[in-house]
Amino acid sequence: MADKIVIAIASGLGAGYSPVAPGTAGSVVGVGIAVLLAVFSGLGSFSGTIYALFAVFVFFAGVWSAGRAEVIYGQKDCGKIVIDEIAGMLVTLYLIPFDWRWLAAGFLLFRFFDITKPFPARTIDRRMGGGWGVMLDDIAAGIYANIALRIIVRLAT
Repeated sequence: MADKIVIAIASGLGAGYSPVAPGTAGSVVGVGIAVLLAVFSGLGSFSGTIYALFAVFVFFAGVWSAGRAEVIYGQKDCGKIVIDEIAGMLVTLYLIPFDWRWLAAGFLLFRFFDITKPFPARTIDRRMGGGWGVMLDDIAAGIYANIALRIIVRLAT
């Protein structure tokens, strides 16, 4: 039972089993969660205490479940583990105004930084093991994407 819970969390409730681009599928789940948090918080943006606390919760649940899932799958940072993409999307959209343009731009920016892994993301990915390594490179990608998205929002508004 515990392994099923680990896999459910680590795979983003099954998004990681997508036959095509599981990381992208996990990122879509992250966008969906961010939208739900923005709508139900009543703030109309990806901000607030509830959003931040949920993002922190997802991060630590990801560290735990990704580390355990690597053991279950028998593979370092297995492609079925997408909780890191979910957390990365939450970081990408944090403090960004709710607008479909920014959602789309944030999604594309995060996927770009997640795939290219600019420093220090690639170093984290290569050197850190377990759940921390799985999660932190995507958090770094989310931070880069958030900064780039803030610049775009500022220039466009």
